[in-house]
Amino acid sequence: MTTFPDRLPARPPGTSAAHGRPSATSAAHGRPREPFRRRALRGRDEDPVWVRPAVLGMLLVVGLAYLWNLSASGYANSFYSAAVQAGSQSWKAFFFGSLDSANAITVDKPPATLWPMALSVRLFGLSAWALLVPQVLMGVATAGVLYAAVRRRFSAPAGLITMAVFALTPVAALMFRFNNPDALLALLMTVTVYCVLRALENGRTKWLVWAGAAVGLAFLTKTLQAFLVLPPLAVLYAVCAPTSVRRRLGQLALATGVIVVAGGWWVAIVELWPASSRPYIGGSQNNSFLELTFGYNGLGRLNGEETGSVGGGGGGGQGGGWGETGIGRMFNSDIGGQISWLLPAALILLVAGVWLTRKAKRTDTARGAFLAWGGALLTTALVFSFMAGIFHQYYTVALAPYIAALVGMGVTVLWEERAALRARAVLAGTLAVTVYWSYVLLGRTPDHLPWLRWTVLAVGLVAAVGLLSASRPVRGLVPAVVALGFAASLAGPTAYTISTLNTGHQGSIVTAGPSGAGMTGGGRGGPGGGEGPGGAGGTGRPPGAQPGQGQPGQGQPGQGQGQPGQGRQQGAMPGGTAPGGTAPGGTAPGGATAEGGAGGMGGGMGGGGMGGLLNGATVGAEAERLLAANASDYTWAAAAIGSQNAASYQLATGEPVMAIGGFNGSDPAPTLARFKGYVEDGRIHYFISGGGMGGGGGDSGTSSRISSWVEASFEKVTVGGATFYDLTRPVGGAG
Repeated sequence: MTTFPDRLPARPPGTSAAHGRPSATSAAHGRPREPFRRRALRGRDEDPVWVRPAVLGMLLVVGLAYLWNLSASGYANSFYSAAVQAGSQSWKAFFFGSLDSANAITVDKPPATLWPMALSVRLFGLSAWALLVPQVLMGVATAGVLYAAVRRRFSAPAGLITMAVFALTPVAALMFRFNNPDALLALLMTVTVYCVLRALENGRTKWLVWAGAAVGLAFLTKTLQAFLVLPPLAVLYAVCAPTSVRRRLGQLALATGVIVVAGGWWVAIVELWPASSRPYIGGSQNNSFLELTFGYNGLGRLNGEETGSVGGGGGGGQGGGWGETGIGRMFNSDIGGQISWLLPAALILLVAGVWLTRKAKRTDTARGAFLAWGGALLTTALVFSFMAGIFHQYYTVALAPYIAALVGMGVTVLWEERAALRARAVLAGTLAVTVYWSYVLLGRTPDHLPWLRWTVLAVGLVAAVGLLSASRPVRGLVPAVVALGFAASLAGPTAYTISTLNTGHQGSIVTAGPSGAGMTGGGRGGPGGGEGPGGAGGTGRPPGAQPGQGQPGQGQPGQGQGQPGQGRQQGAMPGGTAPGGTAPGGTAPGGATAEGGAGGMGGGMGGGGMGGLLNGATVGAEAERLLAANASDYTWAAAAIGSQNAASYQLATGEPVMAIGGFNGSDPAPTLARFKGYVEDGRIHYFISGGGMGGGGGDSGTSSRISSWVEASFEKVTVGGATFYDLTRPVGGAG
């Protein structure tokens, strides 16, 4: 009976026995290693000549593919685009992550993700390309880091497979072309694992320090989500690093200190800065970033007690408006088509990789790689599966690098052991499971390439049978079987990725793939809502709703465009076009009306779903001219309830617009007394009617009181169906 070897195949000549990479002085050549720049261009000495061109070519293809049709997304998520715009106009807004250049309130995240985009906009001006090209570059960088991490211990094909799997993950193709924080977070988490793997090679402290710096910066990107990978990586290093126990513990303590410094410097400045001279911390109820971190963005995400969010603060029951929780969440109809195409394969290959290296020494770097990527995958996926608070489909982009690395490593290690029947059986079984799961996922969008699901299943099963005999030297058979296996495994996610690249995505909630790929979910504005204008898969239906029960303004892509002079949807570029979106007053699939004008949810021009919380407003040309007139005489050209509503007007006019109550209109900022003071000082010109919904446990009464006072005290101005109140013209002298 054939058995697996106790250790992996011997490393190439001239490599270090400690970690399977060229040593500082190559034994094969007897000369120092070449400079990094030259190695980056030429690759390793032991690599075939085709490897480096293949790597660079794949990075180029990933970049070009992700740049394709990029401008179709317009301003993408206007919530963050407005903050980027503000940061490009004011260094203070840049530092704090303010929503407007006058620094009324911040976004509900730390600002690191905004900084690259704000610098880009400062250099090139505000445009879809200036906003989104930095995200694309992060995707290319993530692919490159993945290759470097996998190639250090495994073969070049392993690294190339890893890059391909990552780039063809639908949610990766979505989020590395979108301006949410998740792109930078995924890159930094990948860098963190890479640095830990480097530290495991020889126990050098500097790599743990770099890992700590990456985690700290990730904290400044999306707070506590950055810490999900720390438990498995810390335990792995403590157990497997090739140095003494005392040194290992000291290194981990030092890395922890680096995390605190790298992530805490900004927090310390914000907390110590006088509150009266900085913007209000959006998403908090007490103007505290620490409260935001450990409440709304921390424990609230786990237990559902998210004070200030729609649906939040009312108990942490399982599931609720954010979808069912449980071990199957990553595979359900909401999430499956985004990330889970190769998730079963990754889990199988993780087990296989650990089994293959079970008898290796404690410091074996191959086993360390499987445990590092596998531990990161398991901890992150489990938290996502059971968190009772706000959860969106696109969060799962964090899993894409981990899945890709496990697939690349696992497939190539088993292939190297194909002489053993068990290895071939595991490969064949993994392929069969993968193509069957692709068949299931493709069946959830039956109108999209209906022939593909059966083709994938048939071809994949044939290839799986062929793999069982892959050890036999039949001329031409083995390459054909391998090609068929890869084609069948990647056909489904590739189809969804192509659909994603061909579609613009806008709003607070976006999903990858064709329409119906992410059927439910909700934005921070509230549970349930579908996707904003132009978002693929946005049905506009709350969980459990039937066709025809969509939210206003949440149609599917391609249902119309705003025309010049008739206003544009949130996220649309100047000139009136709402890429892929539904025109104001148009009809969304299923009978939902895209009510962008007066009378829509939230009133006025608050054309976004749920009162402008998800998709913002449609801004008419007349409204733009009204707000732009004499705007330089005021600190804020206008004030609006809710960040998406305010962002739409700010992006349209280029003038600061105050977001009363933050994202949901539920933050207690500004107070009525302070708002009255701003008006008395002549700092705000207009109040925009409508927008906002308030949130569970938040002080939405503040926004309501401001709105009531304005409506009773100032003259109404109707422009193109939108309602404004001129705060310089009291009604009958009231004020």
